[in-house]
Amino acid sequence: MGNLPQIGELAPNFIANNQEEKAVKLDNFKSQWLVLYFYPKDNTPGCTTEAKDFTEYTPEFQSLGATILGVSPDTEKSHVKFMDKHSLGIQLLSDRDHKVAEAYGVWGLKKFMGQEYMGIIRSTFLIDPDGKISYIWTKVRVKNHVQTVLNKLKELK
Repeated sequence: MGNLPQIGELAPNFIANNQEEKAVKLDNFKSQWLVLYFYPKDNTPGCTTEAKDFTEYTPEFQSLGATILGVSPDTEKSHVKFMDKHSLGIQLLSDRDHKVAEAYGVWGLKKFMGQEYMGIIRSTFLIDPDGKISYIWTKVRVKNHVQTVLNKLKELK
């Protein structure tokens, strides 16, 4: 993994297109909580479960003043298909050049079935209304992760 920002630091600024090809930037979320989660690929089992879990808990996050953004290297069109197929209710950002992932230190060397390659290391950042990182989860295991993030948000709020 690259250089992870630290808890208490200002979150790295970013700009990336969402599934509707609209530019989204960190500044859009001033004065609210932001759950910024990075995932490897649309329509893969773990990523689908994570996106569906975040969608299911969106009303609870919203009631706490939080927005959820998912980030992967997939295209905007891939995100639309992924969202339509699984009825997802969160925004997904396209990070084709992995600049956002690099800024957050989650673009790194991965291993799968004996192969090494560069990719997203599944991670989640909880960013407070002042734009500071409140909590970080790296090398996330999908099972119960969304509930863990929700509980941390309740604790910090």
